[in-house]
Amino acid sequence: MATRPVVGPWRPRKEGKQKRGLRAGAGAGAWVSREDQGSCMRGRRSDRMTINIQEHMAINVCPGPIRPIRQISDYFPRRGPGPEEGGGGFGEASAGLAPLALAPPAALLGATTPEEGAEVDSYDSDDTTALGMLEFDLLYDQASCTLHCSILRAKGLKPMDFNGLADPYVKLHLLPGACKANKLKTKTQRNTLNPVWNEDLMYSGITDDDITHKVLRISVCDEDKLSHNEFIGEIRVPLRRLKPSQKKHFNICLERQVPLEQVEQGPGLLEERGRILLSLSYSSQRRGLLVGIVRCAHLAAMDVNGYSDPYVKTYLRPDVDKKSKHKTCVKKKTLNPEFNEEFFYEMELSALATKTLEVTVWDYDIGKSNDFIGGVSLGPGAQGEARKHWNECLQQLDTALERWHTLTNELPPAAGALPSA
Repeated sequence: MATRPVVGPWRPRKEGKQKRGLRAGAGAGAWVSREDQGSCMRGRRSDRMTINIQEHMAINVCPGPIRPIRQISDYFPRRGPGPEEGGGGFGEASAGLAPLALAPPAALLGATTPEEGAEVDSYDSDDTTALGMLEFDLLYDQASCTLHCSILRAKGLKPMDFNGLADPYVKLHLLPGACKANKLKTKTQRNTLNPVWNEDLMYSGITDDDITHKVLRISVCDEDKLSHNEFIGEIRVPLRRLKPSQKKHFNICLERQVPLEQVEQGPGLLEERGRILLSLSYSSQRRGLLVGIVRCAHLAAMDVNGYSDPYVKTYLRPDVDKKSKHKTCVKKKTLNPEFNEEFFYEMELSALATKTLEVTVWDYDIGKSNDFIGGVSLGPGAQGEARKHWNECLQQLDTALERWHTLTNELPPAAGALPSA
């Protein structure tokens, strides 16, 4: 039967390591364990390995924009040339090396520094964001009763699309008045914040009275084919700032939208539906009134296609026998029709002074009643340009006088009732 070997008392390995360390010649009277030797080695290594992951990536990881460290060499020391050449170890290497010169973070990121007072903001709020600038020219031609608007270019528009750009176009409106009736629009420039249009838009039938109290609204919008178009900014120019036949140049910052259509038009004012150019002449030889329907401009759109099929009717009120009605031909699919038709009313000059000429514009529809677009009345009970035109016609015989008149959504009361005389 085999006998079990006798196992002696357990001794910790530390004593063996100490003995092995002593037998290895660690030094007289110096007992150094291997754990102590390893800790010393690790201590020396830790003195040399001072670069963490943040310094290795050479960026500042604090919340906010990523900014490069100015002197990367401070975080990546190199061994110097040696004590004999004036260098030192790793701790003294960074002082002997020329630091790597870096540009300021703002210059690398393309932004101004906070010291200059400009901070990089998002485009969430118009209160702290520039909407851009618009450059254009305006010219009022008094002889032809036209307002020329030259839309040149825009700079630094507010981005509206996901790609950081926009598809801008410009709209023009004359206020107060119906926006749809007098709207003019440029072409759309795609994927740009600095569009160049160089387009000329013209309003016809602009009178001196319009220059006195009307305001030109210039809006810049972003076209979106998948949803509704978005508003960028607008400029409003009172036409009284213009001088006849003198071009005025503008380069103005866009502003936020201000709803004023209801305020400016007011509850007591009539809605404008376009303009009509009339010619009046009393013929002393034929003893009657010659009425010329020349053209219309900026009529209100009554059909779903954005146009109208307009024609003009005239009456000389009061019309007891209902024989004074005249009607032009229908012009298809247009808001700026040209008629150039004349109607004659045989009447003595004394009797004509008590009459009122009623002019109305209609939209022709097949299979249903026609839509009323707008009208104007000229006579002793009219006001403004209409009354002035009528009086000049009665005073200047055998002279054709052309004047532009504003069409409204309803006739003034003077058209139906005349003052007793």
